[in-house]
Parts: sequence; structure tokens; C-alpha cells
Amino acid sequence: MAQTKAELIKQAKDLGIEHVNSKNTMVELREAIAGAAPKKHDKEALPVEAHEAPTAKAGKRSAKAIAEKEAVVEKEEKKAKASEESVAPHVPEIPARTRLERAGKKLREASKLVDKEKDYTLLEALDIVTKTSTTKFDSTVELHVNLSVDPKHADQNVRDNLVLPHGTGRVVRVAVFADADLHAVAKKAGADVVGADDFLQQLDKELINFDILIATPSNMAKLGKYARLLGPKGLMPNPKSGTVTIDIEKAVSQAKAGRVEYRVDTAGIIHLGVGKVSFGTDKLSDNVRAVFASIKGVKPASIKGNYVKVMHLTTTMGPSLRVAISEL
Repeated sequence: MAQTKAELIKQAKDLGIEHVNSKNTMVELREAIAGAAPKKHDKEALPVEAHEAPTAKAGKRSAKAIAEKEAVVEKEEKKAKASEESVAPHVPEIPARTRLERAGKKLREASKLVDKEKDYTLLEALDIVTKTSTTKFDSTVELHVNLSVDPKHADQNVRDNLVLPHGTGRVVRVAVFADADLHAVAKKAGADVVGADDFLQQLDKELINFDILIATPSNMAKLGKYARLLGPKGLMPNPKSGTVTIDIEKAVSQAKAGRVEYRVDTAGIIHLGVGKVSFGTDKLSDNVRAVFASIKGVKPASIKGNYVKVMHLTTTMGPSLRVAISEL
């Protein structure tokens, strides 16, 4: 459709041609417009404003959206820069210290007398153990025996009790729960606490002033309600430990003389105190040999081969050392 002269002049003005007017011919106007109109291949050479599409009032290309996008980008850049600045300089890892290095000064000094790679004879071990005691009080000498048993099997749940030849060195408080006719016998044998119903009244108040509790079979039913109180403390009488018996005099005498009970833990290890450092090597040796003989005496029939894996001696808060089991 042919354009009028006025339309050509308006188009020229829109293209920025200021010198055109109504005096120009239509041919001149068309030539001016053709010379001023941008070509497709010249688009990149023009200013950005000349070839950008007009910004929409709303939507992804709106001025508001562009401003929001720029703000988000700027925020992310600041965040990344802050995180880079907050990263601490690389510090080389320091290897963890061994258990002995973390121990106290006394234990470190005492450990120098122990050769961890050596199997000591019993007398050598006891001599060193008593010398390496680090406490000011009379430490307990502890025996730890690792057995090749699986406590999950009932027949391998090794357990026994015995009277140590020289006792444990502890002052043991013995309580007897029996009928009134046995009270005099129990007191004569050395029991510290003797009672019947009055004893149960003490348990009702959770008053426990004893280390070993001995009861007669006929009175065990009355102790059933106190199992949660006595059981966790290891004070519940048990026939296997010799604390449920009709021979009260013998039970009390053995408890006072140093009767001990042992049982393997979940890892198959027996832990037992065999005396005090003040006993000396001879008495301690007798106690250790008695315990070891008891352990061998209750060996499960299902265990073949080596029954005792390893044995260690130590004192309260002192270093441990390995004992050769071949001589025992």
C-alpha cells in the first residue's frame, strides 16, 4: 500500500532524520529513510538500546524482575565471599595420644617397670605389681582371666565361689535373714545384722548396711519383692553362691573368712580381687593359685583345646602385666 508524503516524513522523523520537511520529494524521503534504516547485519554494531526489544511492564523481563534478579546475584556473591573469608586455614591433624600418654604421671612412671611383651611368672608378676601400686591407700590386687568360652551358652557360663586361703583383706559386713531360732547362732558366727520381719522393714526403707546377705530357703519367698533393690547391687542371696543355706554358721564363717564369688562377663572374662598389696607375694600367690584351680575345676565339658587364653594381674589404678599360665 502506497504511503503518503506525510507518513514518509513521520517515519523519517522517527528514524532521527531531522532535516526532512514537506519540501522534499517523496523519492528523496524514501532514499533518506532507506539510508537511515538499520540493516540486519549491522544490528550488533548499533547501541544496545537500538535493537533491544522494549521492556515489558510485567513478567520475567520487567524492570522489577531484572532488579530482583540482580539483587539475588549480588547477595549470592557476597555470601560466597563471606564463606571464603570464614574458612580457617588448614591445620595439620595431630595424631591422638595413646591411653598411656593420657594417663597420670604416677601411672606413666610405674608403667616403665612393666614389659608389655613379656609373660611373667606368678611370683615375678606379684613382685612388680606390688611395686607399681600408685595409690596412697592399700590397693586391691586384681586378677583378670580371659577364657575361651561363650557366655551365651548356658553350659559355658562359668561361675563358682571359694574361700581364699588368706581372705580378701576387706572388712565384710554380713547380714542374716532367718527365723528367730537361728539368730543366736548367726550372731555367734560373727554376723553384723540379724533379723526377720524387722529386717524387711529396713529393706522397705531401702536401708542397706551390709555387704553380703545370707538367707534360709524358707525365707527366700519373702525377699522376692526386694529383688529390684538387692539384685542390681549383687546382694540377692543365691544357692550357687552359697548365700541360701540352712547351715547359717558355716555360711557366715566363710563370708567373714574371705569367700568370693566370680562369674564370666559377656566377653568371657573373669574379674576378681585376690587380696591387698600389703599381703605380700606369698599370700597373694596362694590366693591366685586357689582361684586358678577353682576356674580349671569348673571347665565346661564342651570346651576343647585351650581353656584359658590369657591372664593379667594389676592393682587399683596401677599398670597391668601378663602372667604365664603354663606354670599354674
